[in-house]
Amino acid sequence: MSKLAEYRQLEKHLAEQLQALEALKGDDGLKKEIEFETKLRKLLDQYGFSLKHIVNLLDPHSSARRQSAAPAASTRKTRELKVYKNPNTGEVIETKGGNHKALKEWKAKHGANVVEGWLKK
Repeated sequence: MSKLAEYRQLEKHLAEQLQALEALKGDDGLKKEIEFETKLRKLLDQYGFSLKHIVNLLDPHSSARRQSAAPAASTRKTRELKVYKNPNTGEVIETKGGNHKALKEWKAKHGANVVEGWLKK
């Protein structure tokens, strides 16, 4: 698309958005909402409260719902440390997962069942 065509397209979109904005400005519902918001904010300032105070006052359980909706990253059980000792070489590997390079090599060479038998409890 040429720069001129892109410019004209953006200009057209801007004109449409300005027209929609003007239509909203004349909407009685919007005027009522704006009036309500300004009066509410003045009242909050007058009494020294914030929107959080009002929400907690009107719905004390809302903060608990918001926290429960958040992903619980800390609830995952931590992996326990596993210690493998190779009886042939005496080499020890400590790992919390099975993605250890040397452990994979042992399993490839000796077999996974044999290496799991080397696990120290």
